[in-house]
Formats: sequence, C-alpha cells, structure tokens
Amino acid sequence: MDADTAIKRIRAAVDARRDPDFLVIARTDVRAVEGLDAAIDRAKALVDAGADAVFPEAMGDLGEFEAMRTALDVPILANMTEFGKSDLFSTDQLRGVGVNMVIWPVSLMRLAMGAAGRGLDALASEGHLREHLGEMQHRADLYDLIDYEHYTRFDANVFDFTVTDDRATRE
Repeated sequence: MDADTAIKRIRAAVDARRDPDFLVIARTDVRAVEGLDAAIDRAKALVDAGADAVFPEAMGDLGEFEAMRTALDVPILANMTEFGKSDLFSTDQLRGVGVNMVIWPVSLMRLAMGAAGRGLDALASEGHLREHLGEMQHRADLYDLIDYEHYTRFDANVFDFTVTDDRATRE
C-alpha cells in the first residue's frame, strides 16, 4: 500500500476511535520492499497521522528494531512468527533493543496442530491413545481453566453439574 493510503487509514481509525483505551497500531511492511530507511520514514508518518504504536514487519535483525526504536517515540511491536523472514528473537533480546510488545500470532496453533498430527499418527498406527494420556489436558484442568462450574451456575436449577477429578486414577 502506498504511504498516502496508509496515512489516510490511520487517520480514519484514529478519528473513529470511541474508547480512549483502544490502541491504533500501524503496521508497515515497506522494509521488505524499500529498506529500513523507508520503513522508518513510513513509521514516522504513521505516528504523525495518529498511530499509538508501530508494528514494523520484516525487520532483518535486532539492530533494525533498535534503529526503529531510536527513530520513534511510541511503542514498537515485534512479530515473532515461525518460518518467516526474521530470526526468532527472545523477549529479553527484543526488550534489550527497546521493543515494547511481541506477538506470536500462530505459534500456539502450530504447536496444537503438531500435537494433533502426532496424535492422529499414533491413533492410526496403534489404534488407541492410551500411552498419550499424559500429553493431554485433563478434563478437570480444562474446566478449572475456563471456570466451567461458575459458567453453568445460571442453570443449576435445571442441571446439577460437578467436575469429577479422576486424574489420580489414570496415572
């Protein structure tokens, strides 16, 4: 997208904001096409248009994040997606060069799908998953996590729900 369109979109988002706690984070992908200097110039223009933070995509190394940090007075977001163009920096490395926010947009899905694939392979080869119970989230843990009993209190007069904790019996 050209700079003029990007600036207009940020201004429109800022003008439409109704909640003062809602952050407008401007993403720029121009680094991959036009280089770091162009990305810094674009990021500055987006901040001038009202962006509360900047998401510079495709930074080549920590030095580029640091250069972005030096150029901007707003928070910076890093995208640590696996199999992308950037190295996978640690939170400590990113914090060290002034990055304020980090996202792993599909990491948990990739982990879950990897586990699902391994589970399906085991099911296909073994015909059961008995040896894999320790890798699974137990029902009682899931219900604790989502506070299922509290959620179901609204219809307690219709259905009396209690979580049976049988974790000890399966080990």
